[in-house]
Amino acid sequence: MTQIDIGTNVSDLDVWMQCYSAPVTIHLSRPAIEAIKSSRNAIETIIASDKPVYGINTGFGRLSNQSVRSEDLHQLQENLVLSHTVGAGDPLPTKIVRLAMALKIASFAKGFSGIRLEVVQRLQLFVENEIYPIIPEKGSVGASGDLAPLAHLSAALIGAGDVEFKGKIIPAESVHKSFGLTPLRLEAKEGLALLNGTQISTALALAGLFEAERCFATAIVVGSITTEAVLGLEEAFDSRIHALRRQKGQIEVATTIRELIANSGFRAPSLKTGRRQDPYSIRCQPQVLGACRDLLSQVAEVLTREADAVTDNPLVFADSLEVLSGGNFHAEPVAFAADILAMAICEIGSLSERRLALMTDSSLSGLPPFLTSEPGLNSGFMSAQIAAAAMVAENRQRAYPASVDNVPTVANQEDLVSMATHGARRVLTMIDTLDNILASELLAAVEGCDHRGFVLNPALEAVRSMLRASVPRMNRDRYFAPAHSQSRLLVRQSSVLEAARWGSLSPRK
Repeated sequence: MTQIDIGTNVSDLDVWMQCYSAPVTIHLSRPAIEAIKSSRNAIETIIASDKPVYGINTGFGRLSNQSVRSEDLHQLQENLVLSHTVGAGDPLPTKIVRLAMALKIASFAKGFSGIRLEVVQRLQLFVENEIYPIIPEKGSVGASGDLAPLAHLSAALIGAGDVEFKGKIIPAESVHKSFGLTPLRLEAKEGLALLNGTQISTALALAGLFEAERCFATAIVVGSITTEAVLGLEEAFDSRIHALRRQKGQIEVATTIRELIANSGFRAPSLKTGRRQDPYSIRCQPQVLGACRDLLSQVAEVLTREADAVTDNPLVFADSLEVLSGGNFHAEPVAFAADILAMAICEIGSLSERRLALMTDSSLSGLPPFLTSEPGLNSGFMSAQIAAAAMVAENRQRAYPASVDNVPTVANQEDLVSMATHGARRVLTMIDTLDNILASELLAAVEGCDHRGFVLNPALEAVRSMLRASVPRMNRDRYFAPAHSQSRLLVRQSSVLEAARWGSLSPRK
Protein backbone atom coordinates (compact mmCIF):
# COMPACT_ATOMS: atom_id res chain seq x y z
CA MET A 1 0.00 0.00 0.00
CA THR A 2 1.44 3.36 -1.05
CA GLN A 3 2.15 5.91 1.66
CA ILE A 4 1.37 9.54 0.96
CA ASP A 5 2.82 12.36 3.00
CA ILE A 6 0.56 15.20 4.10
CA GLY A 7 1.87 18.35 5.69
CA THR A 8 1.35 22.06 5.86
CA ASN A 9 2.52 22.63 2.27
CA VAL A 10 0.58 22.24 -0.98
CA SER A 11 0.58 18.70 -2.43
CA ASP A 12 0.79 18.06 -6.17
CA LEU A 13 -1.92 16.25 -8.10
CA ASP A 14 0.07 13.02 -8.30
CA VAL A 15 -0.59 12.53 -4.59
CA TRP A 16 -4.33 12.76 -5.12
CA MET A 17 -4.10 10.54 -8.19
CA GLN A 18 -2.60 7.86 -5.93
CA CYS A 19 -5.46 8.27 -3.44
CA TYR A 20 -7.98 7.99 -6.25
CA SER A 21 -6.39 4.96 -7.89
CA ALA A 22 -5.74 2.63 -4.94
CA PRO A 23 -5.79 2.32 -1.14
CA VAL A 24 -3.10 4.35 0.63
CA THR A 25 -1.64 5.00 4.04
CA ILE A 26 -1.23 8.58 5.23
CA HIS A 27 1.73 10.04 7.09
CA LEU A 28 1.16 13.36 8.83
CA SER A 29 4.27 15.52 9.08
CA ARG A 30 5.45 16.79 12.46
CA PRO A 31 4.70 20.44 11.51
CA ALA A 32 1.16 19.40 10.55
CA ILE A 33 0.62 17.67 13.89
CA GLU A 34 1.89 20.71 15.77
CA ALA A 35 -0.29 23.03 13.69
CA ILE A 36 -3.38 20.94 14.46
CA LYS A 37 -2.61 20.97 18.19
CA SER A 38 -1.94 24.71 18.24
CA SER A 39 -5.23 25.41 16.49
CA ARG A 40 -7.11 23.26 19.00
CA ASN A 41 -5.41 24.93 21.94
CA ALA A 42 -6.67 28.27 20.63
CA ILE A 43 -10.23 26.92 20.61
CA GLU A 44 -9.91 25.75 24.21
CA THR A 45 -8.64 29.17 25.24
CA ILE A 46 -11.57 30.89 23.51
CA ILE A 47 -14.09 28.54 25.15
CA ALA A 48 -12.62 29.30 28.57
CA SER A 49 -13.12 33.02 27.95
CA ASP A 50 -16.87 32.44 27.56
CA LYS A 51 -16.94 34.91 24.67
CA PRO A 52 -19.61 34.16 22.01
CA VAL A 53 -17.83 33.05 18.82
CA TYR A 54 -19.61 31.76 15.71
CA GLY A 55 -19.27 28.04 15.18
CA ILE A 56 -17.94 27.40 18.66
CA ASN A 57 -20.68 28.36 21.08
CA THR A 58 -23.43 29.72 18.80
CA GLY A 59 -25.99 28.33 16.42
CA PHE A 60 -25.37 28.08 12.67
CA GLY A 61 -26.51 29.90 9.54
CA ARG A 62 -29.54 32.08 10.28
CA LEU A 63 -29.30 30.85 13.89
CA SER A 64 -25.80 32.23 14.40
CA ASN A 65 -27.07 34.87 16.83
CA GLN A 66 -28.27 32.18 19.24
CA SER A 67 -25.76 31.48 22.04
CA VAL A 68 -25.25 27.92 23.29
CA ARG A 69 -24.34 27.00 26.87
CA SER A 70 -20.91 25.42 27.41
CA GLU A 71 -22.45 22.21 28.74
CA ASP A 72 -24.34 21.82 25.45
CA LEU A 73 -21.40 22.26 23.07
CA HIS A 74 -20.96 18.53 22.47
CA GLN A 75 -24.67 18.14 21.72
CA LEU A 76 -24.52 21.17 19.43
CA GLN A 77 -21.87 19.57 17.23
CA GLU A 78 -23.54 16.15 17.19
CA ASN A 79 -26.91 17.70 16.35
CA LEU A 80 -25.32 19.58 13.47
CA VAL A 81 -23.89 16.41 11.94
CA LEU A 82 -26.97 14.26 12.40
CA SER A 83 -29.43 16.90 11.17
CA HIS A 84 -27.50 17.27 7.90
CA THR A 85 -27.52 13.57 6.93
CA VAL A 86 -30.18 14.27 4.31
CA GLY A 87 -28.42 12.99 1.17
CA ALA A 88 -30.17 10.80 -1.36
CA GLY A 89 -29.34 8.63 -4.33
CA ASP A 90 -26.73 5.96 -4.97
CA PRO A 91 -23.63 5.82 -2.75
CA LEU A 92 -20.56 7.63 -4.03
CA PRO A 93 -17.91 5.25 -5.42
CA THR A 94 -15.34 3.96 -2.96
CA LYS A 95 -12.44 5.72 -4.66
CA ILE A 96 -14.24 9.06 -4.40
CA VAL A 97 -14.91 8.56 -0.68
CA ARG A 98 -11.28 7.59 -0.06
CA LEU A 99 -10.04 10.65 -1.92
CA ALA A 100 -12.47 12.95 -0.08
CA MET A 101 -11.29 11.67 3.32
CA ALA A 102 -7.66 12.22 2.31
CA LEU A 103 -8.50 15.75 1.17
CA LYS A 104 -10.23 16.42 4.49
CA ILE A 105 -7.15 15.28 6.39
CA ALA A 106 -4.97 17.52 4.22
CA SER A 107 -7.17 20.53 4.91
CA PHE A 108 -7.07 19.93 8.66
CA ALA A 109 -3.29 19.47 8.48
CA LYS A 110 -2.84 23.14 7.70
CA GLY A 111 -3.83 23.96 11.28
CA PHE A 112 -6.65 26.47 10.90
CA SER A 113 -9.70 24.32 11.71
CA GLY A 114 -9.56 24.02 15.49
CA ILE A 115 -10.07 20.29 15.43
CA ARG A 116 -8.44 17.78 17.79
CA LEU A 117 -5.67 15.53 16.50
CA GLU A 118 -7.78 12.56 17.60
CA VAL A 119 -10.39 13.37 14.95
CA VAL A 120 -7.78 13.55 12.19
CA GLN A 121 -6.27 10.27 13.36
CA ARG A 122 -9.68 8.57 13.23
CA LEU A 123 -10.00 9.72 9.62
CA GLN A 124 -6.54 8.26 9.02
CA LEU A 125 -7.64 4.96 10.51
CA PHE A 126 -10.62 4.89 8.16
CA VAL A 127 -8.49 5.58 5.09
CA GLU A 128 -5.72 3.15 5.95
CA ASN A 129 -8.08 0.30 6.86
CA GLU A 130 -10.35 0.86 3.86
CA ILE A 131 -13.36 1.85 5.93
CA TYR A 132 -15.58 3.88 3.64
CA PRO A 133 -18.65 5.74 4.92
CA ILE A 134 -21.73 5.26 2.77
CA ILE A 135 -22.32 8.71 1.29
CA PRO A 136 -25.39 9.35 -0.90
CA GLU A 137 -24.39 11.17 -4.06
CA LYS A 138 -27.12 13.85 -4.10
CA GLY A 139 -28.01 16.72 -1.79
CA SER A 140 -25.24 19.32 -1.91
CA VAL A 141 -25.44 22.75 -3.53
CA GLY A 142 -21.71 23.29 -3.07
CA ALA A 143 -21.92 26.19 -0.64
CA SER A 144 -21.31 26.21 3.10
CA GLY A 145 -19.32 23.24 1.92
CA ASP A 146 -20.66 19.90 0.80
CA LEU A 147 -22.88 19.78 3.86
CA ALA A 148 -25.03 16.70 3.26
CA PRO A 149 -22.36 14.35 1.88
CA LEU A 150 -19.80 15.45 4.46
CA ALA A 151 -22.43 14.95 7.18
CA HIS A 152 -22.78 11.32 6.11
CA LEU A 153 -18.99 10.99 6.18
CA SER A 154 -18.81 12.61 9.60
CA ALA A 155 -21.70 10.58 10.99
CA ALA A 156 -19.64 7.42 10.55
CA LEU A 157 -16.96 8.90 12.79
CA ILE A 158 -19.48 9.28 15.63
CA GLY A 159 -20.96 5.83 15.05
CA ALA A 160 -24.04 6.73 12.99
CA GLY A 161 -24.94 5.43 9.54
CA ASP A 162 -23.21 2.66 7.63
CA VAL A 163 -19.76 2.00 6.22
CA GLU A 164 -18.26 -0.36 3.69
CA PHE A 165 -15.64 -2.58 5.31
CA LYS A 166 -14.05 -5.70 3.85
CA GLY A 167 -16.58 -5.79 1.05
CA LYS A 168 -19.63 -5.60 3.33
CA ILE A 169 -21.99 -2.83 4.40
CA ILE A 170 -22.07 -2.72 8.20
CA PRO A 171 -23.17 -0.24 10.90
CA ALA A 172 -20.55 2.40 11.51
CA GLU A 173 -20.70 1.85 15.27
CA SER A 174 -19.54 -1.75 14.90
CA VAL A 175 -16.45 -0.88 12.87
CA HIS A 176 -15.13 1.29 15.72
CA LYS A 177 -15.61 -1.60 18.13
CA SER A 178 -13.72 -3.97 15.82
CA PHE A 179 -10.65 -1.78 16.35
CA GLY A 180 -11.18 -1.58 20.11
CA LEU A 181 -12.39 2.02 19.87
CA THR A 182 -15.52 3.92 20.74
CA PRO A 183 -17.12 6.33 18.25
CA LEU A 184 -15.80 9.87 18.48
CA ARG A 185 -17.45 12.35 20.81
CA LEU A 186 -17.28 15.64 18.99
CA GLU A 187 -16.15 18.70 20.87
CA ALA A 188 -16.65 22.42 20.16
CA LYS A 189 -16.14 23.47 16.54
CA GLU A 190 -15.46 19.91 15.29
CA GLY A 191 -18.81 19.09 13.72
CA LEU A 192 -18.77 22.36 11.81
CA ALA A 193 -15.16 21.82 10.68
CA LEU A 194 -16.09 18.37 9.39
CA LEU A 195 -19.19 19.53 7.53
CA ASN A 196 -17.81 22.74 6.03
CA GLY A 197 -15.45 22.23 3.11
CA THR A 198 -15.36 21.44 -0.59
CA GLN A 199 -13.81 17.98 -0.31
CA ILE A 200 -16.64 16.03 -1.98
CA SER A 201 -16.93 18.45 -4.89
CA THR A 202 -13.15 18.55 -5.22
CA ALA A 203 -12.78 14.76 -5.08
CA LEU A 204 -15.37 14.41 -7.84
CA ALA A 205 -13.72 17.13 -9.93
CA LEU A 206 -10.27 15.59 -9.46
CA ALA A 207 -11.61 12.21 -10.54
CA GLY A 208 -13.13 13.87 -13.59
CA LEU A 209 -9.82 15.56 -14.38
CA PHE A 210 -7.81 12.35 -14.07
CA GLU A 211 -10.21 10.47 -16.34
CA ALA A 212 -10.44 13.37 -18.79
CA GLU A 213 -6.66 13.43 -19.10
CA ARG A 214 -6.74 9.75 -20.03
CA CYS A 215 -9.49 10.33 -22.58
CA PHE A 216 -7.65 13.31 -24.06
CA ALA A 217 -4.47 11.30 -24.60
CA THR A 218 -6.42 8.33 -25.96
CA ALA A 219 -8.25 10.60 -28.39
CA ILE A 220 -4.94 11.75 -29.87
CA VAL A 221 -3.76 8.17 -30.42
CA VAL A 222 -7.10 6.98 -31.82
CA GLY A 223 -7.41 10.13 -33.94
CA SER A 224 -3.98 9.45 -35.38
CA ILE A 225 -5.08 5.96 -36.42
CA THR A 226 -8.17 7.46 -38.04
CA THR A 227 -5.96 9.97 -39.85
CA GLU A 228 -4.08 7.04 -41.35
CA ALA A 229 -7.27 5.14 -42.21
CA VAL A 230 -8.62 8.05 -44.28
CA LEU A 231 -5.16 8.83 -45.75
CA GLY A 232 -5.15 12.22 -44.06
CA LEU A 233 -2.66 14.78 -45.28
CA GLU A 234 0.36 15.34 -43.07
CA GLU A 235 0.69 18.93 -44.21
CA ALA A 236 -1.95 20.10 -41.70
CA PHE A 237 0.35 19.10 -38.84
CA ASP A 238 3.41 20.99 -40.09
CA SER A 239 5.10 22.68 -37.14
CA ARG A 240 5.41 26.00 -38.96
CA ILE A 241 1.62 26.38 -39.14
CA HIS A 242 1.15 25.86 -35.41
CA ALA A 243 4.09 27.96 -34.33
CA LEU A 244 2.34 30.96 -35.86
CA ARG A 245 -0.76 30.36 -33.70
CA ARG A 246 1.35 30.29 -30.52
CA GLN A 247 -1.17 28.16 -28.63
CA LYS A 248 0.73 25.71 -26.43
CA GLY A 249 -1.79 22.87 -26.56
CA GLN A 250 -2.19 23.12 -30.32
CA ILE A 251 1.57 22.96 -30.87
CA GLU A 252 1.91 19.91 -28.61
CA VAL A 253 -0.98 18.00 -30.20
CA ALA A 254 0.30 18.70 -33.73
CA THR A 255 3.76 17.49 -32.73
CA THR A 256 2.34 14.30 -31.24
CA ILE A 257 0.19 13.45 -34.26
CA ARG A 258 3.11 14.18 -36.56
CA GLU A 259 5.28 11.75 -34.61
CA LEU A 260 2.59 9.06 -34.45
CA ILE A 261 2.09 8.96 -38.23
CA ALA A 262 5.71 9.62 -39.26
CA ASN A 263 7.25 7.23 -41.80
CA SER A 264 4.23 4.96 -41.94
CA GLY A 265 3.17 3.07 -45.04
CA PHE A 266 0.15 5.38 -45.30
CA ARG A 267 2.13 8.56 -45.95
CA ALA A 268 2.99 8.06 -49.63
CA PRO A 269 -0.54 6.90 -50.61
CA SER A 270 -2.02 9.93 -48.82
CA LEU A 271 -0.37 12.17 -51.42
CA LYS A 272 -2.14 10.36 -54.27
CA THR A 273 -5.76 10.85 -53.18
CA GLY A 274 -6.21 14.08 -55.13
CA ARG A 275 -7.48 15.86 -52.02
CA ARG A 276 -6.00 19.26 -51.30
CA GLN A 277 -7.57 19.51 -47.84
CA ASP A 278 -9.08 17.14 -45.31
CA PRO A 279 -12.32 17.77 -43.39
CA TYR A 280 -11.92 19.69 -40.14
CA SER A 281 -12.24 16.52 -38.04
CA ILE A 282 -8.84 15.48 -39.41
CA ARG A 283 -7.17 18.75 -40.37
CA CYS A 284 -8.11 20.70 -37.23
CA GLN A 285 -7.33 18.07 -34.61
CA PRO A 286 -4.46 20.14 -33.19
CA GLN A 287 -6.64 23.23 -32.94
CA VAL A 288 -9.56 21.43 -31.25
CA LEU A 289 -7.71 18.96 -29.05
CA GLY A 290 -5.04 21.54 -28.30
CA ALA A 291 -7.70 23.88 -26.93
CA CYS A 292 -9.03 21.00 -24.82
CA ARG A 293 -5.52 20.35 -23.55
CA ASP A 294 -5.18 23.96 -22.44
CA LEU A 295 -8.52 23.81 -20.63
CA LEU A 296 -7.48 20.65 -18.79
CA SER A 297 -4.24 22.38 -17.76
CA GLN A 298 -6.26 25.30 -16.39
CA VAL A 299 -8.47 22.93 -14.41
CA ALA A 300 -5.41 21.16 -13.04
CA GLU A 301 -4.04 24.46 -11.73
CA VAL A 302 -7.29 25.33 -9.97
CA LEU A 303 -7.71 21.89 -8.41
CA THR A 304 -4.07 21.74 -7.29
CA ARG A 305 -4.75 24.83 -5.20
CA GLU A 306 -8.16 23.63 -4.02
CA ALA A 307 -7.21 20.05 -3.13
CA ASP A 308 -5.66 20.74 0.26
CA ALA A 309 -6.88 24.28 0.76
CA VAL A 310 -8.50 25.27 4.05
CA THR A 311 -12.18 25.47 3.13
CA ASP A 312 -14.11 25.15 6.39
CA ASN A 313 -15.51 28.05 8.41
CA PRO A 314 -14.87 29.84 10.68
CA LEU A 315 -11.07 29.71 10.57
CA VAL A 316 -8.84 29.70 13.63
CA PHE A 317 -5.72 31.87 13.70
CA ALA A 318 -3.90 30.50 16.70
CA ASP A 319 -1.14 33.10 16.79
CA SER A 320 -3.62 35.92 17.46
CA LEU A 321 -6.39 33.86 19.09
CA GLU A 322 -8.81 35.04 16.42
CA VAL A 323 -11.65 33.10 14.84
CA LEU A 324 -12.65 34.69 11.53
CA SER A 325 -15.81 33.88 9.62
CA GLY A 326 -15.60 34.04 5.83
CA GLY A 327 -16.70 31.94 2.90
CA ASN A 328 -13.89 29.59 1.84
CA PHE A 329 -16.44 26.78 1.77
CA HIS A 330 -18.07 28.30 -1.33
CA ALA A 331 -17.10 25.94 -4.15
CA GLU A 332 -17.31 28.38 -7.07
CA PRO A 333 -13.73 27.62 -8.24
CA VAL A 334 -14.58 23.91 -8.33
CA ALA A 335 -17.89 24.59 -10.09
CA PHE A 336 -16.15 26.54 -12.84
CA ALA A 337 -13.47 23.85 -13.12
CA ALA A 338 -16.13 21.17 -13.49
CA ASP A 339 -17.96 23.16 -16.17
CA ILE A 340 -14.71 23.63 -18.07
CA LEU A 341 -14.06 19.88 -17.83
CA ALA A 342 -17.54 19.19 -19.16
CA MET A 343 -16.98 21.40 -22.20
CA ALA A 344 -13.65 19.76 -23.00
CA ILE A 345 -15.06 16.25 -22.59
CA CYS A 346 -18.01 17.09 -24.80
CA GLU A 347 -15.76 18.47 -27.53
CA ILE A 348 -13.39 15.49 -27.47
CA GLY A 349 -16.42 13.24 -27.99
CA SER A 350 -17.86 15.42 -30.74
CA LEU A 351 -14.59 15.31 -32.65
CA SER A 352 -14.30 11.55 -32.20
CA GLU A 353 -17.81 10.96 -33.55
CA ARG A 354 -17.09 13.20 -36.56
CA ARG A 355 -14.00 11.14 -37.38
CA LEU A 356 -16.04 7.96 -37.05
CA ALA A 357 -18.70 9.40 -39.37
CA LEU A 358 -16.02 10.37 -41.87
CA MET A 359 -14.70 6.81 -42.04
CA THR A 360 -18.17 5.40 -42.73
CA ASP A 361 -18.79 7.87 -45.57
CA SER A 362 -17.12 6.30 -48.60
CA SER A 363 -17.47 9.48 -50.69
CA LEU A 364 -15.15 11.31 -48.30
CA SER A 365 -12.94 8.58 -46.85
CA GLY A 366 -12.32 6.43 -49.91
CA LEU A 367 -13.02 3.41 -47.71
CA PRO A 368 -15.79 0.84 -48.37
CA PRO A 369 -19.26 2.07 -47.31
CA PHE A 370 -19.57 1.68 -43.53
CA LEU A 371 -16.26 -0.21 -43.56
CA THR A 372 -17.79 -3.47 -44.78
CA SER A 373 -16.53 -5.67 -47.59
CA GLU A 374 -20.04 -6.44 -48.84
CA PRO A 375 -22.24 -3.37 -48.34
CA GLY A 376 -25.92 -4.11 -48.55
CA LEU A 377 -25.60 -7.62 -47.22
CA ASN A 378 -23.67 -6.14 -44.31
CA SER A 379 -24.35 -2.86 -42.48
CA GLY A 380 -20.88 -2.62 -40.96
CA PHE A 381 -20.37 0.41 -38.72
CA MET A 382 -23.64 2.13 -39.69
CA SER A 383 -25.28 1.71 -36.31
CA ALA A 384 -22.03 2.25 -34.42
CA GLN A 385 -22.01 5.79 -35.78
CA ILE A 386 -25.69 6.24 -34.93
CA ALA A 387 -25.03 5.16 -31.35
CA ALA A 388 -22.04 7.51 -31.12
CA ALA A 389 -24.19 10.38 -32.41
CA ALA A 390 -26.76 9.64 -29.70
CA MET A 391 -24.09 9.68 -27.02
CA VAL A 392 -22.60 12.93 -28.30
CA ALA A 393 -26.07 14.47 -27.95
CA GLU A 394 -26.29 13.23 -24.35
CA ASN A 395 -22.96 14.77 -23.46
CA ARG A 396 -23.92 18.06 -25.10
CA GLN A 397 -26.96 18.27 -22.84
CA ARG A 398 -24.84 17.50 -19.79
CA ALA A 399 -22.27 20.12 -20.77
CA TYR A 400 -24.63 22.97 -19.87
CA PRO A 401 -22.88 24.88 -17.07
CA ALA A 402 -24.01 23.93 -13.58
CA SER A 403 -22.37 27.02 -12.08
CA VAL A 404 -24.82 29.45 -13.70
CA ASP A 405 -27.73 27.90 -11.81
CA ASN A 406 -28.75 29.08 -8.37
CA VAL A 407 -31.35 28.05 -5.81
CA PRO A 408 -31.00 30.09 -2.58
CA THR A 409 -31.06 28.14 0.70
CA VAL A 410 -31.19 28.62 4.49
CA ALA A 411 -33.84 31.33 4.46
CA ASN A 412 -31.75 33.35 1.98
CA GLN A 413 -28.70 33.46 4.26
CA GLU A 414 -26.96 31.32 1.64
CA ASP A 415 -28.42 33.16 -1.30
CA LEU A 416 -25.91 32.35 -4.06
CA VAL A 417 -24.62 28.81 -4.27
CA SER A 418 -22.15 27.10 -6.62
CA MET A 419 -23.83 23.80 -7.59
CA ALA A 420 -20.29 22.41 -7.78
CA THR A 421 -21.11 18.98 -6.41
CA HIS A 422 -23.49 17.72 -9.05
CA GLY A 423 -21.57 19.77 -11.61
CA ALA A 424 -18.48 17.70 -10.83
CA ARG A 425 -20.40 14.44 -10.43
CA ARG A 426 -21.91 14.69 -13.92
CA VAL A 427 -18.39 14.87 -15.39
CA LEU A 428 -17.81 11.21 -14.54
CA THR A 429 -21.04 10.27 -16.31
CA MET A 430 -19.83 12.17 -19.36
CA ILE A 431 -16.49 10.34 -19.19
CA ASP A 432 -18.31 7.02 -19.28
CA THR A 433 -20.12 8.15 -22.42
CA LEU A 434 -16.91 9.45 -23.99
CA ASP A 435 -15.22 6.10 -23.41
CA ASN A 436 -17.97 4.48 -25.47
CA ILE A 437 -17.51 6.94 -28.34
CA LEU A 438 -13.73 6.49 -28.39
CA ALA A 439 -14.17 2.71 -28.29
CA SER A 440 -16.31 2.80 -31.44
CA GLU A 441 -13.82 5.04 -33.22
CA LEU A 442 -10.93 2.75 -32.28
CA LEU A 443 -12.72 -0.25 -33.78
CA ALA A 444 -13.52 1.66 -36.95
CA ALA A 445 -10.06 3.20 -37.29
CA VAL A 446 -8.28 -0.12 -37.05
CA GLU A 447 -10.79 -1.67 -39.47
CA GLY A 448 -10.19 1.19 -41.89
CA CYS A 449 -6.43 0.68 -41.71
CA ASP A 450 -6.86 -3.05 -42.28
CA HIS A 451 -8.91 -2.29 -45.41
CA ARG A 452 -5.97 -0.21 -46.70
CA GLY A 453 -3.41 -2.87 -45.88
CA PHE A 454 -0.49 -0.47 -45.30
CA VAL A 455 1.94 -0.58 -42.38
CA LEU A 456 1.38 1.80 -39.47
CA ASN A 457 4.02 3.64 -37.47
CA PRO A 458 5.35 1.22 -34.78
CA ALA A 459 3.50 3.02 -31.97
CA LEU A 460 0.14 2.80 -33.75
CA GLU A 461 0.87 -0.69 -35.04
CA ALA A 462 1.24 -1.79 -31.41
CA VAL A 463 -2.27 -0.47 -30.72
CA ARG A 464 -3.68 -2.20 -33.80
CA SER A 465 -2.03 -5.51 -32.86
CA MET A 466 -3.30 -5.26 -29.29
CA LEU A 467 -6.88 -4.76 -30.48
CA ARG A 468 -6.65 -7.52 -33.06
CA ALA A 469 -5.40 -9.96 -30.42
CA SER A 470 -8.90 -9.91 -28.93
CA VAL A 471 -11.11 -8.48 -31.70
CA PRO A 472 -10.95 -10.06 -35.18
CA ARG A 473 -11.70 -8.15 -38.38
CA MET A 474 -15.18 -6.62 -38.49
CA ASN A 475 -15.63 -6.32 -42.26
CA ARG A 476 -18.61 -8.71 -42.09
CA ASP A 477 -21.52 -8.39 -39.68
CA ARG A 478 -21.60 -10.32 -36.44
CA TYR A 479 -22.71 -9.70 -32.87
CA PHE A 480 -21.14 -6.28 -32.36
CA ALA A 481 -21.45 -5.84 -28.60
CA PRO A 482 -18.51 -8.03 -27.46
CA ALA A 483 -16.10 -6.20 -29.77
CA HIS A 484 -17.26 -2.83 -28.47
CA SER A 485 -17.00 -3.98 -24.86
CA GLN A 486 -13.43 -5.15 -25.42
CA SER A 487 -12.47 -1.93 -27.18
CA ARG A 488 -14.01 0.08 -24.36
CA LEU A 489 -12.00 -1.91 -21.84
CA LEU A 490 -8.78 -1.10 -23.68
CA VAL A 491 -9.72 2.59 -23.69
CA ARG A 492 -10.83 2.61 -20.04
CA GLN A 493 -7.78 0.81 -18.67
CA SER A 494 -5.29 3.04 -20.52
CA SER A 495 -4.19 0.02 -22.57
CA VAL A 496 -4.25 2.12 -25.74
CA LEU A 497 -1.77 4.56 -24.25
CA GLU A 498 0.41 1.82 -22.82
CA ALA A 499 0.56 0.01 -26.17
CA ALA A 500 1.52 3.22 -27.96
CA ARG A 501 4.03 3.98 -25.18
CA TRP A 502 2.87 7.53 -25.22
CA GLY A 503 2.82 8.47 -21.56
CA SER A 504 3.89 12.04 -22.31
CA LEU A 505 0.42 13.05 -23.48
CA SER A 506 -0.85 14.23 -20.08
CA PRO A 507 -1.81 17.93 -20.15
CA ARG A 508 0.18 18.34 -16.89
CA LYS A 509 3.48 17.12 -18.40
